[in-house]
Amino acid sequence: MTSLILKNAQTILTMDAPGELTDTDVLIENGVIQAVGPGLAGAETLDATGCVVTPGLVNTHHHLYQTLTRAVPGGQDALLFGWLKTLYPIWARFGPEEMRVSAEIGLAELALSGCTTTSDHLYLFPNGARLDDTIEAATTAGLRFHPTRGAMSIGESAGGLPPDSLVEREADILEDCLRVIDAFHDPSPGAMVRVGVAPCSPFSVSRELMRDAAILARDKGVRLHTHLAENDEDIRYSLETFGCRPGQYAEDLGWTGHDVWHAHCVKLDHQEIDLFARTRTGVAHCPCSNCRLGSGIAPVRQMRDAGVPVGLGVDGSASNDQANLIAEARQAMLLQRVANGADAMSAREALEIATTGGARVLGRDDIGRIAPGCRADIAIWDVSGIDSAGSWDPAALLLAGPTRVRDLLVEGRRIVAEGRIASFNFARSIENGRRLVLKLMS
Repeated sequence: MTSLILKNAQTILTMDAPGELTDTDVLIENGVIQAVGPGLAGAETLDATGCVVTPGLVNTHHHLYQTLTRAVPGGQDALLFGWLKTLYPIWARFGPEEMRVSAEIGLAELALSGCTTTSDHLYLFPNGARLDDTIEAATTAGLRFHPTRGAMSIGESAGGLPPDSLVEREADILEDCLRVIDAFHDPSPGAMVRVGVAPCSPFSVSRELMRDAAILARDKGVRLHTHLAENDEDIRYSLETFGCRPGQYAEDLGWTGHDVWHAHCVKLDHQEIDLFARTRTGVAHCPCSNCRLGSGIAPVRQMRDAGVPVGLGVDGSASNDQANLIAEARQAMLLQRVANGADAMSAREALEIATTGGARVLGRDDIGRIAPGCRADIAIWDVSGIDSAGSWDPAALLLAGPTRVRDLLVEGRRIVAEGRIASFNFARSIENGRRLVLKLMS
């Protein structure tokens, strides 16, 4: 039996009753939190003096393959559709190595920002790339992983947005969804990998594929994910092509319910928010990407008040340019204040969205809290440095706190130790990434 005890933390933000604790230890055994309380003893001690301890953050939307295409000229100042058209030809040159290395770098970046669990939406598979490549990267990095098998089936010649070279036959898509679910999905408590089904968007797949994907996912007991209502272009496309708003489109095709979560939802109206609340349909809020692409401010305050499950997502690094989840939580807080007033969202509520909120969206009750029985996914933040200097409330991390963790535990294992990636050879991944970017640029 492996055991570890966290001691001497300044504050523990449990995201569970009773909330904020001092003079408290956390005992971990075999990847599970066994006890939270004073005076605990363990075989090995991890000293958290001068630190705030939180649950590991949960990222509910990412495109890890995009890490090798940050700040690409031509796409830096474009709206969503123009940005995609700039990047599709570059992504078409990816292969298995680009997918794996890009994912390794993106996962390390997430880990340094306090993230212990991430989903990933991979919807293009050029030159022999497979979902297996990113799952391999997550296994190497040591993060808890929710990969989703995405897809595009309508190319430019059929009126879609992506080039024909990046679309697949719908029968092949469904067959590969079954393959990766059977090969990798683990429904058990504490699972490190859970697979979802995720056609890319209403403007890149057919209605038939959306409906068939929902049927397949429910038959296999896995979750559903896609992009929805991201910006005004998205709404206009839905109205012109389907004769209805995105929420109605989703409901008609079986894409609402407690096993579904949609990315962005910037342009949901009141009726769609009510629909999501009634059906417990989740939302992955991606504030930085929404700002970068000029998409708007998602109505998160209204969603939360109505009871819609909301988590955070960094989105892809080609539309965010960073994958820092604690910074994403701060941005979410600030944007709701811009839209609704200074008291619209507290630092603690935004942190709750980034932890228990994300866990709820991904259908997990075993992460997102520091409580006995939960998995030992824990972020340790050093608040003794310049980021928190002068702060009267170090627990208000999103107001005055570090944006990189000192230590990060996933399943009780140190993924980050003293501010450095400890789970794999990160320097080699960075070097491989530089080599691949130069190749793509040439």
